[in-house]
This record gives sequence, structure tokens and C-alpha cells, in this order.
Amino acid sequence: MPSLAEKQQQLIARFRVIEDSHERLAAVVARGKKWPTVAEDQRTDANRVPGCSSRVWLVGRIEDGNCRFQMDADSPLVKGLVALLCELYDGAAPAEIISVEPEIFSALHLDRQLSPTRLNGLTGVRAMIRAFAESQLLK
Repeated sequence: MPSLAEKQQQLIARFRVIEDSHERLAAVVARGKKWPTVAEDQRTDANRVPGCSSRVWLVGRIEDGNCRFQMDADSPLVKGLVALLCELYDGAAPAEIISVEPEIFSALHLDRQLSPTRLNGLTGVRAMIRAFAESQLLK
């Protein structure tokens, strides 16, 4: 299994082959539709990501010592972006999640297409993923 840094580079390479920035963003949105969603009973305030302009829910769990993530969002664009973060960190060990910051948005120049509000929301998602991983290290 590749390290989280290697996984990030693989994801960047997978999307970088799409040269048109609008097509690349459309591919991210399409990928978000395929990510496992949060069950209706898990769409609670406790699982809601603070600071997002859209409603975003993120649920983490531990499976075989690694973190697994499910998410959902009201907006297809946000759902795709959050799914990309989930895909990056899904299946990684808590310590690795804490130590590797997402570079994928800047590497693919997606950060240039997003509003400051969307970028702040993604920072909130990253913070929630990190907090979940940190909580698992304390157990």
C-alpha cells in the first residue's frame, strides 16, 4: 500500500492529465457522486463540518487500525471537493493523516477556481479529518 504522500501524488497525476481546468473540476464533481455517502441518521450537527457555506457532513471510523471516511454535501461541487479529500485520507493510519497536508488543490490549480468561502470550507473539512485522526491516537 502506498504512503499517503505517494497516494497524493498518484491522485494529482490522475487529474493532471485533464488539461482543461473546467473539465478537471467536472471530473472532481463526477468522482464525488461515487463516494460513499453518510446515512440519513448520521446527518447530525455533530457530523456537520463547521465553516462551510454548503451543508457538509463527515463521518470517520476506524477499520483495521486505519481511518475510513464517508461524507455528503448539499452542493455537487463541494461534494466532489470533499470526496477528493476523503479519498486522499481514506485508509490511512491516524499518525500519517496528521502529518500529511493536502497539496492536491494547489497542485491541480483548483484553488484558483474556488472562492475564499469554499477554500475556508475545505480547511474546515481538513481540520475535522485531522481531529478525528488525533482522537484515535488518544485511545
